[in-house]
Amino acid sequence: MVLKSPPRQGTAGKKAWAGAIASPAVEFATTTLPVLAGQVPSGLRGVLYRNGPARLERGGDRVGHWFDGDGAVLAVRLTGETPTGTYRYVRSAGYEAEAEQDCLLYRGYGTLPAQGFLKRLKSQLKNPANTSVLALPDRLLALWEGGLPHALDPETLATLGSDSLDSLSGGEPYSAHPKRHPRTGDIFNFGLVAGANATLNVYRSGADGRIQTKHSLDLNGIPLIHDFVLADRYLVFCVPPVRLNALPAVLALQSFSDSLMWQPKRGTQIVVIDADSGEVVGWNQVDPWYQWHFGNGYLNQDGDIVLDVVAYPDFATNQNLKEIASGQIKTSAPSQLWRLRIAPQTAEILERQLLVDRHCEFPVVPADADPETAPIFLSINRPEDEGQGEIFGAIARLDPATGTLTVADAGTHRYPAEPIYASDATDPQQGWILTVVYDGNTHSSEVWIYDSDRLDQPPVCRLGLPQVIPPSFHGTWQPCS
Repeated sequence: MVLKSPPRQGTAGKKAWAGAIASPAVEFATTTLPVLAGQVPSGLRGVLYRNGPARLERGGDRVGHWFDGDGAVLAVRLTGETPTGTYRYVRSAGYEAEAEQDCLLYRGYGTLPAQGFLKRLKSQLKNPANTSVLALPDRLLALWEGGLPHALDPETLATLGSDSLDSLSGGEPYSAHPKRHPRTGDIFNFGLVAGANATLNVYRSGADGRIQTKHSLDLNGIPLIHDFVLADRYLVFCVPPVRLNALPAVLALQSFSDSLMWQPKRGTQIVVIDADSGEVVGWNQVDPWYQWHFGNGYLNQDGDIVLDVVAYPDFATNQNLKEIASGQIKTSAPSQLWRLRIAPQTAEILERQLLVDRHCEFPVVPADADPETAPIFLSINRPEDEGQGEIFGAIARLDPATGTLTVADAGTHRYPAEPIYASDATDPQQGWILTVVYDGNTHSSEVWIYDSDRLDQPPVCRLGLPQVIPPSFHGTWQPCS
């Protein structure tokens, strides 16, 4: 697996996308969404939820990293009647305290409050609840990987409070990338507990979210793990060679982000865990890469693990994402989408296949599709935007069998979010792709709906949103019951 090292280059002036985060996002209560073009497909019935950082400043002070913005959740309801939308901030304890004093009070992933040393030293870490969502039968969870989930009312999006899932302590985080098993409906997730050496907690829950089992694994140092793979009876963690230099972070001399060190000599560690027992069945160290996200994960007919990973040659992606908060990207950090075939009992990489040699992220695979033939939907750069300080301006569909990449280019100064797949309620062969688009030409946001098989065609429907929705991280589609 050969990853290209990116050039480091500056960008003159701010791009159109920066307008979406220049000011804190404005909430709105449930409101009817106008149909701007086309019509909502009759078989598309459910709710689109999206979560992302929506407030990047308080009292004139800006957060130090995009990951530290206060989370806000968007709900777009398509229930066969008039489409509606709701947008509300997650009112965490940190959000409420900072709102009351109108200043940044807490540490974040890449933020230190503008206070004296002693106050910074005593400051707590804020849970911004800004990364993803998990829809449960009776509530919606707003997720952030460094702490507990926040429970929301799925209809009003009112914050109900932090949620221990019946068993988690305040020091046991619940990460932002849970996986549902396609056969059992069980939910798997993990949390990284810091210490002199970190502990990886692996959780298994029922469909109601209540944790049933927890297994723990000791790691070397304090790495950064954002996502993992569920491949039938195995869980796969790829531990990149990033480690926290703990002392300056603990003493508030540096943010956690600035204290993370790229140590390529460690290599990337592949850890295969039995999903039932929680035991490590395979471990291997390979050439280094960094990843935020994985796509597909399954067992092939030979019993090998197949997984897709968006891989970076180094950790420059962290600086790139930090710069988004400033509205100006100067660091280039391109990625590639790779497919790996791994032996479960040794974690040896048996085969590597480059799927997309173009900067991309946020791979999504339909949950009800045959994993061996399933298409991959992802965010992707427009060719003219490579190295130009832009965020993703297109989404795409990849057919892994043929290598065909079908791109939906949103157009100049338009920025679609992570594509979300939704099955049609009446036709099992039909699927839809939903994305939220910020239009920098008009400083407005819309919901675009595509036929999942025809991304090269215009969206079948465009819905207007009453306020700008800043670029967000992750979402989910919850079908109507």
